[in-house]
Parts: sequence; C-alpha cells; structure tokens
Amino acid sequence: MSELQLFNTLTRKKEVFVPLEKGKVKMYVCGPTVYNYIHIGNARPAVVFDTLRRHLEHQGYDVNYVSNFTDVDDKLIKAAETLGEDVPIVAERFIQAYHEDVGALNVRKACSHPRVTENMDPIIAFIQTLVDRGFAYESNGDVYFKTRSFEDYGKLSHQSIDELRLGSRIQVGEQKADPLDFVLWKKAKPEEIHWSSPWGEGRPGWHIECSAMIRKYLGDTIDIHAGGQDLAFPHHENEIAQSESLTGEPMAHYWLHNGYIQIDNEKMSKSLGNFVLLHDLVKKYDPQLLRFMLLSVHYRQPINFNEEVMESTRNAMERLKTTYRNLSYRLEQTPDLADEGNWLDKPARALERFTAAMNDDLNTANAITVLFDVARDANTYIEKSSVSAQVITAFLEAMDEMAEVLGLVLREDTLLDEDITTLIEERIAARKSKDFQRADEIRDHLKARGIELEDTPQGTRWKRLTT
Repeated sequence: MSELQLFNTLTRKKEVFVPLEKGKVKMYVCGPTVYNYIHIGNARPAVVFDTLRRHLEHQGYDVNYVSNFTDVDDKLIKAAETLGEDVPIVAERFIQAYHEDVGALNVRKACSHPRVTENMDPIIAFIQTLVDRGFAYESNGDVYFKTRSFEDYGKLSHQSIDELRLGSRIQVGEQKADPLDFVLWKKAKPEEIHWSSPWGEGRPGWHIECSAMIRKYLGDTIDIHAGGQDLAFPHHENEIAQSESLTGEPMAHYWLHNGYIQIDNEKMSKSLGNFVLLHDLVKKYDPQLLRFMLLSVHYRQPINFNEEVMESTRNAMERLKTTYRNLSYRLEQTPDLADEGNWLDKPARALERFTAAMNDDLNTANAITVLFDVARDANTYIEKSSVSAQVITAFLEAMDEMAEVLGLVLREDTLLDEDITTLIEERIAARKSKDFQRADEIRDHLKARGIELEDTPQGTRWKRLTT
C-alpha cells in the first residue's frame, strides 16, 4: 500500500507523513471569526480537512482534531454595535449557525472547539512568558511581539525579513517599536468588552489565541496545522514566531493550506458583489452537492463556483446515486451467491486505487474519478442476465467505503415511502394485466411526486428527480 504524502507549505514539497506518536495524529484547523454567517470560501477548509481527518481515521489513526472559534475581535465588536447586542450573544448565534451550516455538508464536529473567551487565562500566561523572556513588550496598554527577535521569521511564507519590512507600516494609534511587530494584547477602548491583565484592561490580538489554544489542547508540537491559503501570512507566520519563541520546539511538522474559491472566475469579494454565504447556499442546493463540488478539485488549486458547475455536479452525483440504487435493486432480485472471481477483483482493485489517490496529498479529484470507474463497472455488470449477489455486494461495499471517506452519502435512508411503494407494485400488476392506461396514470402520478420509473429487462427501476 502507498504511503500518505502531504504537501508541506513549510518545505514546499510533498513529504511522507510520519506522526509524532505512532497511530495518533494531533491536528489543528483554524476556525472562523463568528461575527456573521460563513461564506463558501470558509466552507472549503472545513470540508477539505474534515475529509483528511476521515482518511486518516480510515487508515487507522486516532485523530485529535481541534478547530477554534474566534468569539471576540474587532469585527465582532463592530457587528455587536450595529445589531445593538452584546458580543457573546452575537458570537453564540453564529457559532450555532456555523455548526448547522457545515453540519449540513456532513462536516463532523471537532474533538474540541475552543473559544477565545473561554481560554483567556492561558492566553494571558502565554503573553506574559513572552514578555518575561524578552520576545514581547508593553506599550501604553498594548503588548507587541518583537518580530526581529525570532530569527526564522518568514520561513513559512518564504519571505525575508527585509522584504517584509518594505510592505509594513505603523497604523494610526499604534505605538510599536518596529513596523514589523504585531499585537498580542490590545488595550480596551471605552465601553468595549475587556478582560483584566498585567497590562491593564483589554483583549487578545488575533494571532496569539491559536498559539495558546494549540498548546493547551494539543501540546507544544503538533502533527498537522491547516487552514485557508490566506492564513499562511501573516496569521500562521506569526503563530510560528510566538510559539517557537516560547517553546523552542517546532510548532507543527506539516502545514497545509487550501486554495481560494472564485465566483464565475473572479475572486470573491464584497466589493464585487459576489460574496456568497454558505447559509444561503444550503437552502438553494442539496448540501451534498456543495460538498461534492468542493472536493471535485485538488484542495491546493483554486476552484470556480457558478450555476453551471453546480448543474454539472448535480448530474454527476445523480449518476452515482442511480448506480447505487440499481445495484441495491438488483441485489434484492439475486439469490445467487456464487463467486465470480474476475468481477470480484474490480471493486477490490478500485479500493486500492482510491487509497493511492487519497494518499497522494489528498487528491480527492482523482479519488472521485475512481468512484466513477467503480460505478461504470457496476453498471456494466448488472446489465448481465445472470449476476452474483457476492459481486453486487462487493460493488456496493466499495462505493460505501469510498463515499464514507469523502463524506458523501449515496445510500438513501428511505428509498420510497409506503404510498409510493404501493403505487409501483400496483403499476407492475397493471402492466402484467395489460391495463396500460392505469400503468401510465401511475407513472405520471409518481413523476409528479419526483419519482421517475425505468422499465428494464431486469425489472422496474426508479430514481428521484433532482431540482
């Protein structure tokens, strides 16, 4: 079996994955700032790294998966002021919305979802240690990290300190010693939410929260740190500087970043008016189609979203579901349990190819191609006049296994309700008695209820019409 390889942003190459502890993986994925519903771009890392978690667990790893919520920051404070509500109330509303919206995409909850406001003591202690060791300093109630004190600064984004210096400046109101320095603790403005600290009333900067929570929930060094491409600099770069200055150890062995989402081949932005919220999309589309679309392109590549892409995704998903449905139907009609050796090899070999694709830096696009290859072979097989239940079962199990790793659902919980089942049976009886008028009436009635029938030599098959 092939070894799992992941593209490490730190080294800019694919590397064989070797965990810190055999059989276990410590993984952290940056979560959202909960001041609003998340957009489709935020959904991509949630789906991609949920899929990586699924694959790791499928390979036998015990994965401790942590993803945070930033439940206090400038955007949240502004949103709360606009709504006339307290920050915790706004944050709680959008945390619950996040769980509902990504849950609809079959993203499983993390093992831990730490919140900034629930981890203030370890955050303050982390900052204090950096100050005590000379890596940070207080300035008029703010605390800044001395960026130049960390010699390897820029190693994740592959930029030199001099290159970074050219693009940096001191914002109005900041009193830092060097434009490159970044804030660890922010002095509270009047009437603003705040916590007590050795430097006065205030709240954490954005970067420090992840460093402190990773250390608390996973330890000084973790296996995988992941997030969107936009987080590599400065957020993850600053995390490395803080954490490695404090611990003297690597923060993470593997850094993974997913690519952007474009809307009609343009970068998504509020200024262009193409900002798409997941909360709206899960109402417009089957959430499974959204997950399928997000996995249809390699995670490091940009992905385009528009109506044509979704229509293509809908058709592709329906082909898989139809194959699965027809396999299930044919299995019910097949008492034969004989082993057809050559055919049994096909789903087994496909599973090996699927694992190889997933092991190749989580190449879900190629893995989905393998899933379609299985469906094609399965469709060819069930057209035979004589088939083996053992082979059909092998095809179904292979499709189930692949779909589970991808987080897709091919099996429908309730294929048909009792009324529709009765109508299909009645139609079969009508056809046998040559009452074709009644058979056509039932067909039209079922179609109106979203069920399309197909009469084949192997019997009547059905599929749901998608919207």
